[in-house]
Amino acid sequence: IEVALDYLACGLDPAKSTLFIQSQIAELCELSFYYMNLVTVSRLQRNPTVKTEIQLRNFETSIPVGFFTYPISQAADITFCKATTVPVGEDQLPMIEQCKEIVHKFNSVYAPENPVLVEPTALIPTNKACLRLPGTDGKAKMSKSLGNCIYLADSADEVRKKVMSMYTDPLHLQVSDPGHIEGNTVFTYLDAFCKEEHFERYLPEYANLDELKAHYTRGGLGDVKVKKFLNNVIQEELEPIRNRRSEFEKDIPEIYNILKKGSEAAREVAAQTLSEVKSAMKINYFEDVELIRSQSEKYSK
Repeated sequence: IEVALDYLACGLDPAKSTLFIQSQIAELCELSFYYMNLVTVSRLQRNPTVKTEIQLRNFETSIPVGFFTYPISQAADITFCKATTVPVGEDQLPMIEQCKEIVHKFNSVYAPENPVLVEPTALIPTNKACLRLPGTDGKAKMSKSLGNCIYLADSADEVRKKVMSMYTDPLHLQVSDPGHIEGNTVFTYLDAFCKEEHFERYLPEYANLDELKAHYTRGGLGDVKVKKFLNNVIQEELEPIRNRRSEFEKDIPEIYNILKKGSEAAREVAAQTLSEVKSAMKINYFEDVELIRSQSEKYSK
């Protein structure tokens, strides 16, 4: 429900975008099972995203099979609707690449003349700062378990506290000290969300972000001032989302209804793709008229 509320608050329209719950689409499990025969264990072990997640979750000594095969499950999520484009962060590119490999292997083995599955293309942000936003503590990735996230549901006060406690430059101890931009989470977030008009409203003594960075780099600009500016920028970004979210929260049964309808629609699409996959694999025994006819002829002789 939290994710659904976030999607709706950010502007996804159920009339245009199908919102569904993965666990309610049984066909995805069956697709994943067939895809497992197209991927080797060694290939999964080489997946950089899987390796990173295993370390983050301390799964080195005991990896759940379901987690280990998640890239295969994700391939089912993508291919069941024959997605052509998948919006992802930089860290998910290996997953898309693995999906493309599964699609290519399936089509070459089972449907070389008439491909059944579609190879997706990754859509990544053009703004480099948005390829992977770090956590507020400077860690490489936001993680709920690490408590270093800013949530769309956070109140204005919660956002302000998180911004003001953000990791900056550990060597920038005095206002007069030269500061470093690289690896400074506050400036990474400014790169991601700041626009020139924000300076007109909240920090008019600077024309743009380049001027702010230059001042910070040469010294004489404190972290608190920069953080206060970032807080204003993020609050402006999140306020309309927060307001829409509070409206959707007033009717939770309708959110369930949206997800139920979306799941029903998604399952219809998944069933059609699964039927095509089984047909290509020649395991749609009760629907294969030609197979039944040939077997009938064989035993009638």
